[in-house]
Amino acid sequence: MMIAGVSIVTLLLVVVAGIGAGFIGYAVGASSLISYPALLAFGIPPVLSNTTNTVGVLGTGIGGLLSARKELTGQGKRVAVYACIGLIGGIIGGLLLLELPAKVFEFAVPPLILFSALIIALNPRKKAAARDAVAQALPQSHQGMRAAQIADKSAAGMRSDPWWLWVGVSFVGIYSGYFGAAAGTLALAILDLGKIGPFHQINALKTVVGFGANISAAIMFIIRGSVYWPFAIAMCLGCIIGSSIAPPVTRHIPENIMRAAAVLTGIILAVKLGWSTYL
Repeated sequence: MMIAGVSIVTLLLVVVAGIGAGFIGYAVGASSLISYPALLAFGIPPVLSNTTNTVGVLGTGIGGLLSARKELTGQGKRVAVYACIGLIGGIIGGLLLLELPAKVFEFAVPPLILFSALIIALNPRKKAAARDAVAQALPQSHQGMRAAQIADKSAAGMRSDPWWLWVGVSFVGIYSGYFGAAAGTLALAILDLGKIGPFHQINALKTVVGFGANISAAIMFIIRGSVYWPFAIAMCLGCIIGSSIAPPVTRHIPENIMRAAAVLTGIILAVKLGWSTYL
């Protein structure tokens, strides 16, 4: 049986890939390391795979944004500014993807995937969370005083944000619109360097940046007709399922194992795509 010219079995396989992408996206912030190569495996050309993937993985961002409302309370101005930065960055990245020759994207993907694997291996999310945990346990320590300074900066609002932080977040937005694997992890690392708030706040803020970039790029791809809808819908459905089932499952899996698996997957994928592209 066929739906929109695609067999039900194929669509179900795309849904399964989406479930894996949503799960990995929640666990380590690397959904595209699963979803993008899955679309390639189903015979979709690289650029079309990436644009379809951008639309498909919106399912993971919607849930993350809804769950981050509490952490974003009181940061209205900052949220608006960083959402706009993400939106503009997504448009620029999407334009680069669509306007540059397809070969440019094909040659860029292997190092971008390797870059994303490196960011995951550095694990800025765990380091930021560990810093806050130490600060709470030992408020008089150096970490505690640093956390208090960060909290003061967070309360000060946009006035405390260094100019280079906006540049870094803009790069994340462009990267998200162009490809975006592990963009959330990269955003978290940059925001943490800016010391503008505790972990739970910057973790929520990176969701705003990523979703802003993805939604603007996705709208552009839709307008330009560069989305393979049967796979995009199936992938989005899978991502929603995967991100929904991930929390109770990941509680029983050591984070180091999930992170090591994501890094290993990224390295293998980068080598495989690099071999087929460059040689």
